Amino acid sequence: MDSQEKKTLLKKITAEVLQKMTFENFEISVAGKSDAEGENFVINIETPESNLLIGQYGVTLAALQHTLRLLVRRQTEERFRFLADVNHYLQAKTDSLSELAIESAKQVIRDKKPVVLRPMSAYERRLVHLELAGNENVKTESIGEGEERKVVIRPVGELEKIDGKET
Repeated sequence: MDSQEKKTLLKKITAEVLQKMTFENFEISVAGKSDAEGENFVINIETPESNLLIGQYGVTLAALQHTLRLLVRRQTEERFRFLADVNHYLQAKTDSLSELAIESAKQVIRDKKPVVLRPMSAYERRLVHLELAGNENVKTESIGEGEERKVVIRPVGELEKIDGKET
C-alpha cells in the first residue's frame, strides 16, 4: 500500500466513524511525513463541535484514536503509524508541553532544585523527555504509578529528596 492509499484509507475510515457518531459538519485532512522510523500520518478533523471529540484533557480524542487504529487494522495487514487530531489540538498541546519543559528546566538550573511536573500520560511524558534530552544541565525521569505518573526535572549532579526519599 503506497502513501496515497494509506491517506485515502485513513480519511475514509475517519469519515465513516464521524458519520456514525452523528457528526455532520466536519472536514478531514491527512498529512504524512517520513522519518528514520518510517511513515507517520496525522489525521486532522476540523469541526465546530471539537469539544465533543476532544473531551476533557483529550480523553475522548485518545479513545477516538484507539478506535480508528482498531478499524484500520481490520482493513489492512500493513502496520503504519498515525495520530488523530481535532482542530490542531495535539499540536497546540505539544507546543504547550515543550514550553513548560523549557521553562521548568530554566527554573531547575536557576534554583538548583528539582521540579516535579503534574501527572501526565505516557505520550506527554515522552514529549517532555525528548524536549530536554539535549540539555546537558538537567536530567529527567518519570516517577509514580499509573495515572499519577509524572516527570521530575533535576539539575545534573545533584542528589535531592522527593517525597522524603533521597534519589
